[in-house]
Amino acid sequence: MVDVGHVNKKRKRNPQDMGFWEHLEELRWHLVHSFIAIALGAVFAFMKRDFIFDTILLGPKTNDFLTIRLLCNLGEKFGINALCLDNSQLTLINITMSGQFTQHIYISLVAGLIIASPYVFYELWRFIKPALREEELRYSSIAITIVSILFIIGILFSYFLIVPLTINFLGNYQVSEMVKNQISLSSYISTVVGVILSVGIVFELPALAWVLSRLGIITDKWMRKYRKVMIVMIFIVAAIITPPDMFSQILVAVPLLILYEISIYVAAIATKKREQN
Repeated sequence: MVDVGHVNKKRKRNPQDMGFWEHLEELRWHLVHSFIAIALGAVFAFMKRDFIFDTILLGPKTNDFLTIRLLCNLGEKFGINALCLDNSQLTLINITMSGQFTQHIYISLVAGLIIASPYVFYELWRFIKPALREEELRYSSIAITIVSILFIIGILFSYFLIVPLTINFLGNYQVSEMVKNQISLSSYISTVVGVILSVGIVFELPALAWVLSRLGIITDKWMRKYRKVMIVMIFIVAAIITPPDMFSQILVAVPLLILYEISIYVAAIATKKREQN
């Protein structure tokens, strides 16, 4: 029988005294805990099929969606007809026998990942915690909370703003009147999930700026130097995913610009602390 107490003591050893395989074993346990949390979230999402699909996933393609109603109200108020989006004409089809079941499992796993993301970040922090110095340890617990919050905010921002705009643009785009759009369920889901997760990751920019600045890879001066380039890139992205009017582009671009400015401020603090040490 395995001596559990001996195993736990072994796992609590000083990281400087641990070899490569012991670090790997430590990482394995944290990954196992993370996968269990994701699996539990996925099971919960799988059982809530109607809510996950009808309300959450397919919500942005209906005209009753919160963002679409708000944008239309703004459009009527300021006389911008382009803001009254109509995603209800988008037709989704399933073209494979196991397509809907496969997508059900896939979305359940993605939902499980999102639900369990704070705990996954916590497990990551637990893995690197023993290697941190006392000064770094004081900030790490706060940092992991900020990382989790930024990820969730990014997901909510993309879901309520970028996703309905993306569906409207890509779902209604035509190269010719002779070509009609009939979107497959898998294509719709991959687009929505791709946008949500990618923006969630983009919202980690302040945390990434902190880490890279602490490592000396970038500085706030470097980020200020390339600010104009980043502004152009942000507006290009906003122009691609929004309807062809300036108001919608600004609506998407402004939060991303604010995020970049926050990252510069964070990088300045991290660079100063690195130079002091």
